[in-house]
Amino acid sequence: MVATSLNNLATVYRKQGRYAEAEPLYQRALSIREKAMGPEHPQTAESLNNLAVLYLAQGKYTQGEPFFRRALTIKEKVLGLEHPDVATTLENYAALLRKTGRKVEAKELEARAKAIRAKQVQENPTR
Repeated sequence: MVATSLNNLATVYRKQGRYAEAEPLYQRALSIREKAMGPEHPQTAESLNNLAVLYLAQGKYTQGEPFFRRALTIKEKVLGLEHPDVATTLENYAALLRKTGRKVEAKELEARAKAIRAKQVQENPTR
């Protein structure tokens, strides 16, 4: 519960451009989730993704990329390759790759995310 609150507040700060205030909150949420739920829990992966998004927003691509990779690895392993949360991390990671000029890699991740989203719509047409 504390980690969720920290994460939510950090997200508000990130969206307001208050990056210096968001970072320690995201880091604390990640630390709590790793200890409480383990290093391969989906909520741990969510914290990793959110921290990476923060670094992406600041142009700190080198810092963010390992967090995206780790989040993606966890989500694929625990949730499965076609889970919507995997698509979210693929999309976010692709944005970082585009910013670093790695367009081919970005397109591959975007295509995977698009396929997951399309399958979602197909399986849940009223959603």
